[in-house]
Amino acid sequence: MSSTGIVALCLAVVIFVYFYNNPLKHGAWFLSRRFINWFPLGMTYAFLYMGRYNLSVAKNALGSLMPNEDFGLISGAGTFVYALSFLVNGPLVDKIGGKKGIIIAATGAAVANIGLGIVTWLVLTDRWHVPLLGVCATLYALNMYFQSYGAVSIIKVKANWFHVRERGLFGAIFGTLISFGVFFAFDWGKAVADMTTLKTPAGVTWLSEVVRGVFVGAGSTRDATWSVFFVPAAILLGWALFDWWLIKETPEDAGFPHLDTHDASSGHMHENYSTKDLLKKVFLSPLMLMLGGIELTAGVMRNGISNWYTIFAAQEPQVGAEIIAKNWGLLLCVFGIVGGFAGGLISDKFFQSRRGPPAAMLCCFMVMMAAVMAMTLRAMPYVVGLSALLIWACVTGVHSLTSGTAAADFGGRKATATCSGLVDGCVYLGSTVQSVCVGFLTSDKWSGHSWRWWPVFLVPFAVLGAYIAFRIWNELPEATKRYIAEHEGKPKPEPAGVG
Repeated sequence: MSSTGIVALCLAVVIFVYFYNNPLKHGAWFLSRRFINWFPLGMTYAFLYMGRYNLSVAKNALGSLMPNEDFGLISGAGTFVYALSFLVNGPLVDKIGGKKGIIIAATGAAVANIGLGIVTWLVLTDRWHVPLLGVCATLYALNMYFQSYGAVSIIKVKANWFHVRERGLFGAIFGTLISFGVFFAFDWGKAVADMTTLKTPAGVTWLSEVVRGVFVGAGSTRDATWSVFFVPAAILLGWALFDWWLIKETPEDAGFPHLDTHDASSGHMHENYSTKDLLKKVFLSPLMLMLGGIELTAGVMRNGISNWYTIFAAQEPQVGAEIIAKNWGLLLCVFGIVGGFAGGLISDKFFQSRRGPPAAMLCCFMVMMAAVMAMTLRAMPYVVGLSALLIWACVTGVHSLTSGTAAADFGGRKATATCSGLVDGCVYLGSTVQSVCVGFLTSDKWSGHSWRWWPVFLVPFAVLGAYIAFRIWNELPEATKRYIAEHEGKPKPEPAGVG
């Protein structure tokens, strides 16, 4: 079975689990209409990842034109802008809604990717003689600004359609969408890059002929690396149209009765919050700051693995384990789905929708795997690759639980985008740290710097994430505690302080 076929099978399993898992006994049409809502929203989000991680694909294709430290600085500039943009975009999406937010994300990111494609084309065809660092950092930062609308928009719509007791499942779906996006970025992105080389690829298909016809003209003297930016841009514009057509902001907009999701906004939906009020719900909440701390460590771990493993494998060939780098996108997709579902379903099934316990467990496992990577980096390529994939599985689960679920639970529907956005922004503060640090730690231009520092750098962040996650082990929104006590016949969880 092809890699795309495997991903399609995974998607079919996810859809089956979605319809099978129905703890609140929703009607068939509600489940179907909610699916029609989240599927295009989710696919748009997945392809936003293709328009984000394509920078890694381009880096390998550009070779010496984009050395490690330049790639780290470009990626760091984008992730830093992504993190800060939530101060504006989170409250904005809470006011305008997730539907408008996801359309802004798709169209804006498409325009920025077109800009990156044009610059790459001009430089590679010797029409413009400038270093890539400055202009690519600017355009990538613009891309990431629009990308930042994506996560908050999907979570904003989710918060209106999913009860707290169902959000572990949605966290799993959220992790799956991230995994699909990484597959699209690395496998589809690499396939596009391979289709548009001067050398005719093996196994020519009608699709590769079309792509080559568009990007590789007669008399071309350079690989059409710019195609990895143009293709996701076109796909994103197509999904933006589907979003405009199909998405409904709330169940009421689709003709259903009001759904009380029993999150932190339960009983407060009539209240109006200013931007200042929304920001105070994050910065004056010890619990929300702890979630942000977990996500900062997750950002270091997530991009520390996804951005750098293929670059590591290209610069230090992993003899005998080449299959991992060759199928990196597919493997990240499969392991990410496993991690997302493990975290989400464990939370809902075994811990009454508490997000802290599975997050703590997953962080502890990341500590072990990062240590294994550090000890085997130069001796056991398969172990290194497998450890990296297991870290990715765990970090996808943690990210889905905290940014995709817990922030919405404790922020409530009225402040979902602000809270989840600022918590998600901490992921990209962590990504900024690792992008710059790993870029310089692995640069061959500096004495004593080498790839051995890569996994060593990750270990303390995994330890810190585990410590913070243990601190929020018993936390649940008060409305959720009341719902569990009234509807499930279970005692309220003992409150735990976060001080």
